Amino acid sequence: MGVSKGGNPALRHSVGSLEDMSSPLAGLGAEAAPSGSAPIIEITPDALAKLRELRDAEPDAETLGLRLELVSGPGEDFRYDLSFDEFLSAAFSDEVRTHDGLKVIIPQRDVELLQGATLDHTETQGLVIRNPNRPAPPVIEGLTNDDALSAEIEALVLGEVNPALAAHGGFVTYVGHDGEGTVYMTMGGGCHGCSMSKLTMLDGVQTMLSEQIPAVQRVKDLTDHTTGENPYYS
Repeated sequence: MGVSKGGNPALRHSVGSLEDMSSPLAGLGAEAAPSGSAPIIEITPDALAKLRELRDAEPDAETLGLRLELVSGPGEDFRYDLSFDEFLSAAFSDEVRTHDGLKVIIPQRDVELLQGATLDHTETQGLVIRNPNRPAPPVIEGLTNDDALSAEIEALVLGEVNPALAAHGGFVTYVGHDGEGTVYMTMGGGCHGCSMSKLTMLDGVQTMLSEQIPAVQRVKDLTDHTTGENPYYS
């Protein structure tokens, strides 16, 4: 396992891709970033030690920072790519933070969805990211997601549906409705790729929504469950 330097294939040495463990890891902090520049993610001491080990194996280690970016699409469980990159060559729009001597580079487009995440390392799991954020819903043409019905659905999902699914490590994300009684959602966490996810969606989520919101007649799952695999990289 290694880390890459982005932008120049001849220099790349990849740490690898990480999939999401969606519960946050409390109480684990990173060293302070430069004054006036708060950290975007937290990095545990074990993860810092592993990343330094990988970086220091490179001949130009002193020029390298860790680039962390999302490689998943809207509505998919988070997947991440970690690579070593020359931090002085970071794009003007990239956010660069220092964690105990290690530069971390995050593309601007990913900052909001990585805010508050924790990068950890264990002997059994390897490098793992715990992210309290939720993937942005996919944009499906023809669906409505900004009206009063959508607000009612989202309130129920937040207040009752996802707390019920949390016991199984899962959650749903509201995408929109078609105006004819059908609500579209994606499933994530423990429900993504699970063989029981379709049954959970139809018999659980649909029942909860239709019983409390008369305008909802049915729920359809937009999740690509073929991508629901081992939720961490080692």
